[in-house]
Amino acid sequence: MKTYLDWSAYDTYGVGDAYAGIPATGGNYAKAVAVCMNNHQCQRDGKGVMCPSYRITHDPAHSTGARVKAFKAALNGELGEQPFIHPDLAAAMDLCVSCKGCKKECPSSVDMTLIKTEYLAHRNEELGVPLRARLFGGLPEWLNRYRGPLNGLIRLRNAVPWLAGLAERRLGISAQRPIPEIVGRASQVPGAERSSAVEAGQRGKVILFVDTFTHYYTPEVAEAAITVLTAGGYSVEVLRPSADDAEPQRPLCCGRTYLSQGMVEAAKLEGKRVMAALAPVLAEGTPIVGLEPSCLLALRDEFYSLSLGPEVAQVGKQAFLFEEFLMREANKGLKLDLKPIPGGKAVVHGHCHQKAFGAMKSVRKVLGWIPEFEFDIVDASCCGMSGSFGLEAEHYEASMKMGELALLPAVRSAPDDAPIVADGFSCRHQIKDGTGRDAVHVAVLLARALGEGGGDRGVKI
Repeated sequence: MKTYLDWSAYDTYGVGDAYAGIPATGGNYAKAVAVCMNNHQCQRDGKGVMCPSYRITHDPAHSTGARVKAFKAALNGELGEQPFIHPDLAAAMDLCVSCKGCKKECPSSVDMTLIKTEYLAHRNEELGVPLRARLFGGLPEWLNRYRGPLNGLIRLRNAVPWLAGLAERRLGISAQRPIPEIVGRASQVPGAERSSAVEAGQRGKVILFVDTFTHYYTPEVAEAAITVLTAGGYSVEVLRPSADDAEPQRPLCCGRTYLSQGMVEAAKLEGKRVMAALAPVLAEGTPIVGLEPSCLLALRDEFYSLSLGPEVAQVGKQAFLFEEFLMREANKGLKLDLKPIPGGKAVVHGHCHQKAFGAMKSVRKVLGWIPEFEFDIVDASCCGMSGSFGLEAEHYEASMKMGELALLPAVRSAPDDAPIVADGFSCRHQIKDGTGRDAVHVAVLLARALGEGGGDRGVKI
């Protein structure tokens, strides 16, 4: 069976194990499916993330284990000659939000997010890529080419209910939720060129990976991160396309939006652009700092499955989320002159991928540097937005139910002046839609604690 992702990491799984239950077809992909040992940890409530869809339905059919059973049936020939378009498999995957909770919390580390990407790639091959998937998956390209007209359409749609209804009927985008508006001005971040000024940081240089969402929707997050890193003694250079990039003016992208829609070849092209841009960075050993959890962590995770070469392993050693980098550097003497922030006890929400990769420890550590700052990290499952999931008309209700499990009630109960903190763009979107409260990235909060206002520096990305 042809596969679109590289599953070689599972090559030796189950060798000699009569109980592994590896499906008859699918090769290493089948082995990745078969890591599930049917221990039912995905069918529970309480602490952790896994499994958001089970937690809102309490139906075992909407759990990681049930999805594995459906894939085993498909790969064993029980769903016919075109198993990836069989209704049973579609039903099993319908409420999967690609949270990666199973990769962290399942004792067998089932990576249902990656399994789903492969499934969608096969489905797209059989049926074609749906229009809505092309819209959501191709977001980096749409934003680059048509930012102005696109933002005009989004503003009109958000302001006129009947247009939102029309978009729901024609495109399947929920009329009950506003679409995030694109920032109208050009974002401003220094570091366009390597220069003596860029090299001047007393603690060295860092490379800032500004993802698609930060670049077009929340540039203040990048500005705040640069404020904090500069205050810590680092020179900051924004990662740019390589000199031989076919589209040198188009911002770099990790390919996450393409992966989430099963558009693997497009994701590979984005990955190749990033790897080409990172080549001199890897040679120098310069730290790479990212802001959006799902995007930076794609470099440390999904890039292994995109056949991007052995250099991906070195990326994994040099790439850090913003808080991870600060925590690491604090162990080497980094100090920030932070001041107290007015407001009540803060509510902090962790992105699913932060939780899946154990990155919340660094968030807790860094927030603890702010004098007199009190906060609670919400013990919540997925916020429910999960990229485009919460925008899809048929999933809007499920999305809000996920948010109501713990996150949204915790935000509503927080004092009116309490900061709400969430690194994930989708998470902040869900919090705003579900509670009316604005959440901020940790970088913005730290910039405030430095007395810098959270980023309005006016320099170009």
